[in-house]
Amino acid sequence: MSTVHALRPTRTPGRPGPGPVPAALLRKVNLVVRRRIDGLLAGDHRSWATGDGTELAQVRPYAPGDDVRLIDWNVTARTGEPHVRVNVAERAVETWLLLDTSASMIFGTADRRKWDVAEGVSLAVGNFAVRRGNRLALVTFGDRDPLASPARQGNRGLLALLTALRREPDLEPVGPTSLGSALARIGRLARRRAVIVIVSDFRGPRDWRPRLLQLASRHDVIAVEIQDPREQELPDVGDLWVVDPESGRQLRVDTRSRKLRQRFSDEATADREALARELRSLGVPHLTLSTSGDWLRRLVGFLQTEGRRR
Repeated sequence: MSTVHALRPTRTPGRPGPGPVPAALLRKVNLVVRRRIDGLLAGDHRSWATGDGTELAQVRPYAPGDDVRLIDWNVTARTGEPHVRVNVAERAVETWLLLDTSASMIFGTADRRKWDVAEGVSLAVGNFAVRRGNRLALVTFGDRDPLASPARQGNRGLLALLTALRREPDLEPVGPTSLGSALARIGRLARRRAVIVIVSDFRGPRDWRPRLLQLASRHDVIAVEIQDPREQELPDVGDLWVVDPESGRQLRVDTRSRKLRQRFSDEATADREALARELRSLGVPHLTLSTSGDWLRRLVGFLQTEGRRR
């Protein structure tokens, strides 16, 4: 059994996973179109620039000021004159996946849980992110033991992601989720210009605006929000205990009240609209995916549309 296969989570009715992920659609998850990354991917085009890298551009005579560590001793010995190696500049793109692993991500009342959709989005982005020598990094937030995996190429990047996905969010409350702290962590770790994909339900304190503004000025940021239909409207099922999974707070409500259901729906809609306005004001592309329906086609359509705008 391969290591990648062994790390795939076991599917059960309670943990259905993201559902079918057709290869044809995965191929369309093409972040190359996001041109705000100074954008040539390693292997797609040869860079016009020279600098630090692994591919040889030329060997030329040594000039005063050249780094002596770059001397090509074989050519120097053959010609009797010092020569240095000049490499093609490294152009690999880094993708940072910022993944919400808070307890609220376990919630789901439709086709699957929010975590299942987050898993699917993460796998789709991850599979693209490691193509052609590019690198994938991962930061999780919202649970007791958040992870941070450095940018890695190929299967090493994917294995770090699969390991994180196998460890599902902890249902034990740990307090409000701080997206702001997670963004600050990425700000310290992501030193090169990168694509940053935030996958979250954005249910927590709005402490993230200054950090997100800083990141969006240096990187290409995408916000993928995951919702469940029952977060937007209450069903008429009589007395109901509702629980905040991140604080453990419980509240008894009478869902037979039409006034209560309407007030809940209005406030939930206003909250999500405020989130959308906030992200729009920061210039961050924003996609909402639901636990109901075909999340992958919406993701592909969103990325293609955003690509045409760049």
